[in-house]
Amino acid sequence: MDTLNNSSALNKRTMLVLNIAPALAEDLIDYLLGIDGVEGFTSYHVHGHGDHNSLSVTEQVSGRRKREQFELLLSPELVPSVLAGLADQVGRDIVYWEQAIANLGRIE
Repeated sequence: MDTLNNSSALNKRTMLVLNIAPALAEDLIDYLLGIDGVEGFTSYHVHGHGDHNSLSVTEQVSGRRKREQFELLLSPELVPSVLAGLADQVGRDIVYWEQAIANLGRIE
């Protein structure tokens, strides 16, 4: 039977979302896998809309640009150190935001 594991250690997490240019994806994966405290992450293909000044002509016509998005659940204290190394270790053209996690558990 599955049980809900809802420990307080799991609940002290925040979600850091990184939205990046596709060309940076492999470097970001290598960077994140090398950080103690990053236990895993999810990535997927997304499309960005808006900010037409930075879009290519093709992107302006289609109204979107290809992006990769990464979601990391980690302790809030780790966020500044993850962000600090992004420009040097991965590159630029990275948009990020942090979201509070109200509840986190694992059904096992």
